[in-house]
Order: sequence, then structure tokens, then C-alpha cells
Amino acid sequence: MKPIICLDMDAVIADLFTEWFARYNRDYGDDLTVDRAHTWDAPSYVKKECGHKILDYLHEPGLFLSLNPLPDAIDVIGRLTENYNVFLVTAPPSLPSLAEKVQWVEIHLPFLSLDRLIFTHRKDMVRGDLLFDDAPNNLLGFLETGRKAIAMDYPYNRHIDCHRVGSWREFENRLPEWLER
Repeated sequence: MKPIICLDMDAVIADLFTEWFARYNRDYGDDLTVDRAHTWDAPSYVKKECGHKILDYLHEPGLFLSLNPLPDAIDVIGRLTENYNVFLVTAPPSLPSLAEKVQWVEIHLPFLSLDRLIFTHRKDMVRGDLLFDDAPNNLLGFLETGRKAIAMDYPYNRHIDCHRVGSWREFENRLPEWLER
């Protein structure tokens, strides 16, 4: 049986931060980049007058549909489907974003059928051999079940003790070694 690989969408497959932070920077005259995101708590690194409103951008119509794929993500996922059971496991912030994520997959990953798309905020409950994610809570939850979690490396998840990569090519190259252990 082929190993089951679970892939997160936002900030792992799709470049969430460029568009999300561009909207915030435009509205608040800031120059926020992911390098300043040293915690999962987004309101803590934006201007005080924005605060929790930074999260409102995640509910704006069109945000998720406008995201570009991260470099090499589409090609690598295509190759991974040849040797692994690949599932996209994502946590939509709202019902409209759920629909946009489905459309995004149809546009950018047409070789994946929709039965390969799982929506949940409890990724630790999904059956899979390995999770590739960025969110600290998802990485920890998966690790606590005794399974493998790989972090897409960002400042806000560096305190998690797990394997990490900075690119899709690195993930592809190291995946066989992680699954053998």
C-alpha cells in the first residue's frame, strides 16, 4: 500500500503571506513580511490600530482564489501522486473560503480529484503517514499521535522540534528518507 501524504494548502502549497500581507500593508502603510512573523499570533506583529483586524483579510472574498502556488509546488505534487496517496488537508477560515479553495485546486491541481481534498481544523484526526504543514498546532498535533510531521520552515514554527524544509524540491528529495524511518 502506498504511504499516505497529507499536504497543507495555505503557506505550504499556496503563497498566502504575499497576498494577505500586501492587503494589510496597503491599508495600514506597513511593510510586513513573513520574516517578522515570529509567532502564530498575527495580531501581535501588526500595527496596534489593526490588531485582530489582520484576521479579517482571511475572510475577504477572492483572497484564497488569488493566491499563487509556491515555487515548484505544483510540479512536485504531480510527481508525488505517482508514488504516494496524496491528500490536501486544509482548514478554511469560513465557508466562502472553502469554496475558493476547491476552485483553487481545480485551477492549479487539476490532476487531483476532489475526493483528495479534506477540510478540517483537526488534522491530527486525519489518517496519514506524514503531514507537511506550517501551523505549529497542526505539526504538534500530528507528532503527538506518533506520526511524522514536516514543517515548511517559517519563523513562527521554528520552536517545533521536527524536520523542516525551505522548498518543495527539498521536501521531494527528503521524503523517501523520512518515510523509511
